[in-house]
Amino acid sequence: MPEYKLEVTTGDMKHGGTFDHIHLTLFGKDGQSERTELDNFGIDFTTGKVGTYILKTNSSLGKLLLIKVEKDPFFILPEDEWFCSKIVVTTPEGDVLLFPCYRWISRGELVELRGGRAMKVFEDDHPLLIEHRKQELTSKKSFYRWKILSEGLSHINHFNSPSELPAEVRFSESKSTEVTKTQNIMGLELKIKGLLGSTEKWESIDDLKEIFWFKKTTMSEYVAEHWKEDDFFGYQFLNSVNPNVIKSCSELPQNFPVTDEMVKQFLEKGNSLQSEIEKGNIFLYDQRIMDGIPTRLYDGEPLHVAAGLCLLYLNPENKLKPIAIQLSQQPSDQSPIFLPSDLETDWLLAKMFIKNADAIDHQAVQHLMKTHFLSEVYAVATLRSFPVIHPIYKLLFPHFRSTLHINTGGRTSLFGHDGALSISSLGYDGMTELMRKSLSEMTYSSLCLPDDITARGLDSIPNFYYRDDGLKLWKIINSFVKAVVEYYYPSDSEVKKDTELQEWISEIFTHGVLGNNASGFPSCFNTVEEVNKFITMVIFTATAQHAAVNSGQYDYNSWIPNASLLLHKPPPAAKGQSSMETILGTLPDVGETVSFVAILWLLSEQYTDEVPLGAYPEERFDEPAVKRMIKEFQGELSYLDEEIRARNSELEIPYTYLIPSQIENSVTI
Repeated sequence: MPEYKLEVTTGDMKHGGTFDHIHLTLFGKDGQSERTELDNFGIDFTTGKVGTYILKTNSSLGKLLLIKVEKDPFFILPEDEWFCSKIVVTTPEGDVLLFPCYRWISRGELVELRGGRAMKVFEDDHPLLIEHRKQELTSKKSFYRWKILSEGLSHINHFNSPSELPAEVRFSESKSTEVTKTQNIMGLELKIKGLLGSTEKWESIDDLKEIFWFKKTTMSEYVAEHWKEDDFFGYQFLNSVNPNVIKSCSELPQNFPVTDEMVKQFLEKGNSLQSEIEKGNIFLYDQRIMDGIPTRLYDGEPLHVAAGLCLLYLNPENKLKPIAIQLSQQPSDQSPIFLPSDLETDWLLAKMFIKNADAIDHQAVQHLMKTHFLSEVYAVATLRSFPVIHPIYKLLFPHFRSTLHINTGGRTSLFGHDGALSISSLGYDGMTELMRKSLSEMTYSSLCLPDDITARGLDSIPNFYYRDDGLKLWKIINSFVKAVVEYYYPSDSEVKKDTELQEWISEIFTHGVLGNNASGFPSCFNTVEEVNKFITMVIFTATAQHAAVNSGQYDYNSWIPNASLLLHKPPPAAKGQSSMETILGTLPDVGETVSFVAILWLLSEQYTDEVPLGAYPEERFDEPAVKRMIKEFQGELSYLDEEIRARNSELEIPYTYLIPSQIENSVTI
């Protein structure tokens, strides 16, 4: 009588086990087994346990196709969901097959698992598998649906609350507990100090150093000491949380009439502005995207966001310093060009308004729109278009862990009408309009780091650690993706005939960039190379890029004078009329400040259930070749980790946000 050896693994997370009865039925090419209860002596399915069972059949079932898993109640005990990680089956013929599950199973639920090699749609040749694939996708399309958040924005998942999501894409219990604990600690401290909700203005800049007793980082304290310095202002456009905005200036914009006379004292002696432009030493930050965006009303009057221009100079010491700032798109008597030689508080205010617009662009566009919202599009399209047996699903799913949860909840707590960002200078409506405008102008190449760096003319600017580390990460991720994709797609013809792959990219094109051909986003795939590049971009966005724009938020932006989302006074319209009192009056009030700082703490916090880039705790691939590719990927990341740490040990300001072991494998906060 043939025997099938079953190794059943229960998840090691809290409450992963069950007292209920578990039944299995094996389906093979030549028949099926009896429905069999898995029952050894003692309690079978405790957290983290691997149980071994023998299932006997009258004859060999042939090639094993499916496992049906059922969970029935044990007496009258209350429901306890069971997290089944995987089932490994050794057949009478000696084949060892992996059947990944990695999901919660409820009482009375029937779950069918596919095992063995990852399969593309045209490779399924058995009627049972073809029908199973069809039913799985029908069910997933019904369960994961698209919804329009606002016209002109990428579409979102249709769930209204994280509690509606299936458990395997929600926060772990430990993370939910830790987030709540952090919120409670922050709220309690702010209440004790009388800061929460206070409408008082800050009496001195130094008072902002005492918002939280214990939440300080080496970098946040450095920022508080150096935020006024011009070289640190310039440094932040390369290595702070928004390194995607400045460009090499090959020609001075006509609407920014900076003259040699204005800036010659800030350039190397004897050099003209034009000669420095020709040498590639002049850079521009143009906040044109802010022009015309409506601002929030405050006490019945509209707030102000400067659609400014900032000229930066790379001096002989390789320090990037601002040399001219205009706080509007059109020069006028009411919009002078501010210079480092102006009154100290005038120049400081000009830099603060540039950083105010930069902070808004960072949060709304670079962080929310380009990492959170786009990763959600990639995730929903993946869940809808691929069955779990598809190789691209297996490759991508680990990079979408909890993304739907953080986005669904964040659209209320962070980005909603009453969320933390609603008190920014733009408010909810203005930030929505900014994202709408940015999405309409966004290009595929801007999301592909090598293309973006070249397009912005930043290939050779020194001390650009985001670029250096990011390009190395892009190369490592691309090498891994190329190996996996080409293993399953040996030719372009395989790509063209994979209807599930084509539907996936079509959904992303339709729901992500709203069918905008000018974006350069592919709407279909014709070559293996196109697939390689696109999947590299998806993984890079959900991991490295999100880390680059998220992990340093408390470090750089918790010192509100350095990068405030809200400024109360309008930009200075004349020189020589400001003071430190003007700056204090321009900053958010006490309650507004602590609200911003608290959300930055929450977003930058590290949680115990983090999964670093390259770690795949869920075993989804059964092929030894792909498992070797994952090991090689991890080895390359580990080598880069050591390389970055060695470099950082010699830097005054270490750049830590793209250290591979510090990058989460998905957008989860």
